[in-house]
Amino acid sequence: MIDLYTWTTPNGRKVSVMLEECGLPYEAHAIDISKGAQFEPDFVKIAPNSKIPAIVDRETGVSLFESGAILVYLAEKTGKFLPKEGEGRAKVLEWLFWQMANIGPMMGQANHFANVAPEKIPYAIDRYMGETARLLKVMDDQLGRTDYLAGDYSIADMATYPWVSVGFEMIKSLKGDIVGDGNNVSRWLAANAARPAVERGMKVPVVS
Repeated sequence: MIDLYTWTTPNGRKVSVMLEECGLPYEAHAIDISKGAQFEPDFVKIAPNSKIPAIVDRETGVSLFESGAILVYLAEKTGKFLPKEGEGRAKVLEWLFWQMANIGPMMGQANHFANVAPEKIPYAIDRYMGETARLLKVMDDQLGRTDYLAGDYSIADMATYPWVSVGFEMIKSLKGDIVGDGNNVSRWLAANAARPAVERGMKVPVVS
């Protein structure tokens, strides 16, 4: 059994999708970040950076925070969605780290400055929207060469899908001159959405 500490955000849903894909039994614990639950001492013991997601593997006693590290751990635990060696493994890690360093942070900042910040700063909005659009073009080009980001479906896709599924249409509508038609990303989004495990994982955690 895996204890998953998560919330209704793209970062959290990366891990619930992976758990569903692997068929691992887990219990989801909702950490309401809008109410500061991520700073409560019991959670900080598991996730010192006060960010979701985090897991505790009851079987091994391993406790982990950071979504990328969790995805790699679960892939190695189950032998699924990450090749064990060679170029295939390197490519999955390449695109996983690309998401961690690029798509997540840039989309997060674009959303913050466009929709959350109390002051609308045109430079910041344009900066992060533009960079997100450039990244989506990089992604679209890659998906013109492969069905999934690293070839076969992998943890790189699970990490990227929750972010792109909520931000792609908005960025494309605002920065279409950079993104282009985005047909390859659209195909990839539909392929991910059609997976039953993805559909289940994107509904975790259930909150009232």
